[in-house]
Amino acid sequence: MASSTATRVLAPVGAAGNLFAFALDVGRGLFRRPFQLREFIQQAWFIASVTIIPTALVAIPFGAVIALQVGGLIKQFGAQSFTGSASVLAVVQQAAPIGTALLIAGAGGSAIAADLGARKIREELDAMMVLGIDPIQRLVVPRVLAAMLVAVFLNGLVSVVGVAGGYVFNVGLQGGTPGAYIASFTALAQLPDLWVGLLKALIFGMIAAIVAAYKGMNANGGPKGVGDAVNESVVITFVLLFIVNFVLSAIYLQVVPPKTG
Repeated sequence: MASSTATRVLAPVGAAGNLFAFALDVGRGLFRRPFQLREFIQQAWFIASVTIIPTALVAIPFGAVIALQVGGLIKQFGAQSFTGSASVLAVVQQAAPIGTALLIAGAGGSAIAADLGARKIREELDAMMVLGIDPIQRLVVPRVLAAMLVAVFLNGLVSVVGVAGGYVFNVGLQGGTPGAYIASFTALAQLPDLWVGLLKALIFGMIAAIVAAYKGMNANGGPKGVGDAVNESVVITFVLLFIVNFVLSAIYLQVVPPKTG
């Protein structure tokens, strides 16, 4: 009884260790040749095709909610002239990378987990290893790089659409002036804010793809096991994303001091 209890308690630790070891294997696979360029292009196109429209649609309410909330809060302090810069900071630093990561994990990551899980239960991965082909280099590395590339571009899309949506809602619903909204962009925002948003998107895309590939390649139990692997990959990715986002934001605020108006 004691041993079974200890096994259940230590199971999450073992799973985390296996995931970390898998991530290291993916990192080593990045430097192996030949690079699967065709697979990379196909996966990048597929992930972009299933995420670009939902991402654009999600970006609009993201920007609107931020503009309404930030605009209302700043108005209480009599600092309406900083509404634009505050909204841009919130969208570029937080909303854009997180929104992008959620769509990458929910749409692209689930597709990756389902694809690799189906290959696992059909024993295609075992057949590749028998033939001397490394499934991580052949299948996982192109998908991870594709997710990272698409995440960076989608982050830019969310930033543009979110800022534009915030502009429309601030000017149309809160009585803000277009000139003041645009002119305040440089009051608090600075170039490193853009770079940290892109870095977050890059890291979030990598995490989503690695977790999805890990759960897919370790699926078992037939089609039900594949479905469970897809669900688990999305949940684990969401949890990791918010933890990593907190760590990156804390480090950024310590390294790059906020710009004062």
